[in-house]
Amino acid sequence: MALQSFSHIGICVTDLEVSTRFYTQVLGFRELFSADFGDELVATMEADGSFTSRMLARDDLRIELLHWHDQAPSGDGERCPMTARGITHLCFRVEAVDDLLDLAETYGGTAHPATRTDLDGGVAVVYLTDPDGVRIECMAGVPDLAG
Repeated sequence: MALQSFSHIGICVTDLEVSTRFYTQVLGFRELFSADFGDELVATMEADGSFTSRMLARDDLRIELLHWHDQAPSGDGERCPMTARGITHLCFRVEAVDDLLDLAETYGGTAHPATRTDLDGGVAVVYLTDPDGVRIECMAGVPDLAG
Protein backbone atom coordinates (compact mmCIF):
# COMPACT_ATOMS: atom_id res chain seq x y z
CA MET A 1 0.00 0.00 0.00
CA ALA A 2 1.49 3.34 -1.05
CA LEU A 3 1.50 6.46 1.06
CA GLN A 4 -1.08 8.90 -0.28
CA SER A 5 -0.32 12.17 1.51
CA PHE A 6 0.42 13.81 4.84
CA SER A 7 -2.70 14.31 6.98
CA HIS A 8 -1.97 16.31 10.14
CA ILE A 9 0.17 16.85 13.22
CA GLY A 10 -1.36 16.30 16.68
CA ILE A 11 -0.25 18.50 19.58
CA CYS A 12 -1.38 17.90 23.17
CA VAL A 13 -2.11 21.26 24.83
CA THR A 14 -2.67 22.50 28.37
CA ASP A 15 -5.09 25.31 27.46
CA LEU A 16 -7.07 24.86 24.25
CA GLU A 17 -8.06 28.51 23.89
CA VAL A 18 -4.55 29.88 24.51
CA SER A 19 -3.06 27.42 21.99
CA THR A 20 -5.76 28.19 19.44
CA ARG A 21 -5.01 31.92 19.72
CA PHE A 22 -1.28 31.26 19.34
CA TYR A 23 -1.62 29.21 16.15
CA THR A 24 -4.26 31.48 14.62
CA GLN A 25 -2.81 34.87 15.56
CA VAL A 26 0.91 34.14 15.28
CA LEU A 27 1.02 31.61 12.43
CA GLY A 28 -2.19 32.39 10.55
CA PHE A 29 -4.06 29.11 10.97
CA ARG A 30 -7.86 29.05 11.06
CA GLU A 31 -10.15 26.80 13.05
CA LEU A 32 -11.86 24.11 10.96
CA PHE A 33 -13.83 22.34 13.69
CA SER A 34 -13.85 21.12 17.28
CA ALA A 35 -15.19 17.77 18.46
CA ASP A 36 -15.50 16.20 21.90
CA PHE A 37 -14.69 12.52 22.42
CA GLY A 38 -14.87 10.06 25.28
CA ASP A 39 -14.45 6.35 25.78
CA GLU A 40 -15.11 5.52 22.11
CA LEU A 41 -11.50 6.43 21.26
CA VAL A 42 -9.65 4.88 24.23
CA ALA A 43 -8.02 2.22 22.01
CA THR A 44 -7.11 4.69 19.27
CA MET A 45 -5.69 7.33 21.61
CA GLU A 46 -4.11 4.78 23.99
CA ALA A 47 -5.37 6.87 26.91
CA ASP A 48 -8.42 6.94 29.15
CA GLY A 49 -10.62 9.97 29.47
CA SER A 50 -12.44 12.52 27.43
CA PHE A 51 -10.82 15.16 25.25
CA THR A 52 -11.51 17.88 22.72
CA SER A 53 -9.96 17.70 19.28
CA ARG A 54 -9.65 21.05 17.49
CA MET A 55 -8.48 20.98 13.88
CA LEU A 56 -6.68 24.05 12.54
CA ALA A 57 -5.76 24.67 8.91
CA ARG A 58 -3.43 26.82 6.90
CA ASP A 59 -3.41 26.06 3.18
CA ASP A 60 -3.01 22.26 3.01
CA LEU A 61 -1.41 21.89 6.45
CA ARG A 62 -3.50 20.66 9.41
CA ILE A 63 -2.71 20.81 13.12
CA GLU A 64 -4.91 18.95 15.58
CA LEU A 65 -4.88 20.43 19.08
CA LEU A 66 -5.77 17.80 21.70
CA HIS A 67 -7.01 18.94 25.09
CA TRP A 68 -7.69 16.27 27.72
CA HIS A 69 -10.49 17.05 30.19
CA ASP A 70 -9.71 14.55 32.95
CA GLN A 71 -5.92 14.70 33.13
CA ALA A 72 -3.11 17.18 32.68
CA PRO A 73 -0.61 16.63 29.88
CA SER A 74 2.53 14.78 30.92
CA GLY A 75 5.93 16.40 30.62
CA ASP A 76 7.25 19.68 31.93
CA GLY A 77 6.23 21.89 29.00
CA GLU A 78 9.83 22.84 28.27
CA ARG A 79 11.17 22.57 24.73
CA CYS A 80 13.07 19.34 24.36
CA PRO A 81 16.72 19.33 23.26
CA MET A 82 17.39 19.07 19.53
CA THR A 83 19.29 15.87 20.34
CA ALA A 84 16.21 14.17 21.85
CA ARG A 85 14.71 11.25 19.96
CA GLY A 86 11.65 11.85 17.88
CA ILE A 87 10.31 15.03 16.34
CA THR A 88 12.45 17.99 17.38
CA HIS A 89 10.56 20.87 15.80
CA LEU A 90 8.02 22.09 13.28
CA CYS A 91 9.20 24.47 10.55
CA PHE A 92 7.06 27.03 8.76
CA ARG A 93 8.08 29.32 5.92
CA VAL A 94 7.23 32.93 6.73
CA GLU A 95 7.60 36.34 5.08
CA ALA A 96 9.82 37.80 7.82
CA VAL A 97 11.10 36.21 11.01
CA ASP A 98 11.45 39.34 13.14
CA ASP A 99 7.73 40.16 13.00
CA LEU A 100 6.88 36.91 14.78
CA LEU A 101 9.00 37.44 17.90
CA ASP A 102 6.66 39.94 19.58
CA LEU A 103 3.56 38.13 18.34
CA ALA A 104 4.70 34.87 19.92
CA GLU A 105 5.10 36.55 23.31
CA THR A 106 1.77 38.38 22.99
CA TYR A 107 -0.12 35.15 22.35
CA GLY A 108 1.33 32.89 25.03
CA GLY A 109 4.43 31.55 23.32
CA THR A 110 8.10 32.28 23.83
CA ALA A 111 10.44 33.97 21.38
CA HIS A 112 14.06 32.83 21.26
CA PRO A 113 15.80 35.78 19.54
CA ALA A 114 19.26 34.35 20.24
CA THR A 115 18.46 31.57 17.73
CA ARG A 116 18.06 34.05 14.86
CA THR A 117 20.48 33.10 12.10
CA ASP A 118 21.04 34.60 8.66
CA LEU A 119 22.09 32.03 6.08
CA ASP A 120 23.37 32.27 2.52
CA GLY A 121 20.87 33.24 -0.14
CA GLY A 122 18.86 35.64 2.02
CA VAL A 123 17.47 32.92 4.29
CA ALA A 124 16.76 33.84 7.93
CA VAL A 125 15.59 31.51 10.69
CA VAL A 126 14.47 31.96 14.28
CA TYR A 127 12.88 29.65 16.82
CA LEU A 128 9.75 30.16 18.89
CA THR A 129 8.01 27.82 21.27
CA ASP A 130 4.25 27.51 21.50
CA PRO A 131 2.45 27.80 24.87
CA ASP A 132 3.26 24.14 25.63
CA GLY A 133 6.93 24.22 24.66
CA VAL A 134 6.66 22.85 21.11
CA ARG A 135 9.68 24.18 19.19
CA ILE A 136 8.76 26.04 16.00
CA GLU A 137 11.31 27.12 13.41
CA CYS A 138 10.30 30.12 11.32
CA MET A 139 12.16 30.42 8.04
CA ALA A 140 12.12 33.41 5.70
CA GLY A 141 13.54 33.03 2.23
CA VAL A 142 13.79 29.86 0.22
CA PRO A 143 16.72 27.56 1.03
CA ASP A 144 17.93 24.93 -1.39
CA LEU A 145 16.74 21.83 0.45
CA ALA A 146 17.17 19.63 -2.61
CA GLY A 147 20.93 19.59 -2.28
